[in-house]
Amino acid sequence: MSKRQRLSVTVITLNEEHTIPACLQSVAWADEIIIVDSFSTDRTAELCRQYTDKVIQRQWPGHVRQKQYALEQASGDWILSLDADERLSPEATEEIRRTVLNGSPSADGFILPRQSYYLGRWIRHGGWYPDYKLRLVRRGTASWGGEDPHDKLLLTGRAAKLQGRIIHYVYAGISDQLRTVDAFSKITAEQWHSQGRRSSLVLMLGKPLARFLECYFWKCGFLDGMPGLIIAVITSYYAFLKFAKLWELQHATPRAQA
Repeated sequence: MSKRQRLSVTVITLNEEHTIPACLQSVAWADEIIIVDSFSTDRTAELCRQYTDKVIQRQWPGHVRQKQYALEQASGDWILSLDADERLSPEATEEIRRTVLNGSPSADGFILPRQSYYLGRWIRHGGWYPDYKLRLVRRGTASWGGEDPHDKLLLTGRAAKLQGRIIHYVYAGISDQLRTVDAFSKITAEQWHSQGRRSSLVLMLGKPLARFLECYFWKCGFLDGMPGLIIAVITSYYAFLKFAKLWELQHATPRAQA
C-alpha cells in the first residue's frame, strides 16, 4: 500500500471575518493550512489562528502574486487553494482523501466543480455552474497566472476531474456584487490601458449586449428565475464598465486648477 500523501491548503485573506471560519472548518482535517493575510483590520487573522499557526502577514501585491506566494509556502505533497468565501463540500473531502491522498493518481492536478449560492438559491445556469476550477495540484507542478483580478492556476502536467464540489458563497447581496464589479473593472481597465488596448463605442455597446445574451439565453440563466436575470444584467454592466473606464483613462486630462 502506498504511503498517504500530505495535503496543504492555502487561502489569501483581507477582512474576511464573516466567511473564513466556515472555509477553514471545511478543511480543518488537512495536514497544513497556510493563510496569507493582507493586514486585515477585522478579526480575520485572529480567527485564522484558531485553525493554524501559519498565518503570514504580507502587503497586497495583487491576486496573482499573492496566491503564488501562498503556493510557494506550502510543504505538502498536494496543495489545495481556496478563496475565503469558499468551502470544500463533504463529498469533495471524501473524494480527495480516497482518490488523491490515499491513492496513486497519475494526474498532477484536479479540477473541481464550483457551485455558487446567491440571492437565496443555488445558481445552476448562466455559466455559473458547473464552474470548473483547477484547485488541487501536486506540489511543484503548477503556478498562478492570468491577469488580476482574474487569476488562474496553471498546470504543467496532466489534469483530471473530481466530482465533489467547491461551495461558493459568492456575494452578500446585489450591493456587494456591484462593489466587486466596480473594483474589478477598475483593475482590468488599468491593465488594458497599460497594455495599449483601446476602447470604442462598438466595444462599449457590443460587448455588454453579447454578455447578456450569452449569460441569460445561451447559457440558460433564465432558468434561475429573477436571480438569473439580475446576474445577466450585472454581468453585462461589468463588461460595459471595463470599456467605459478604459475610455476614461484614454481621455484623462489633468484636473483644472481653481
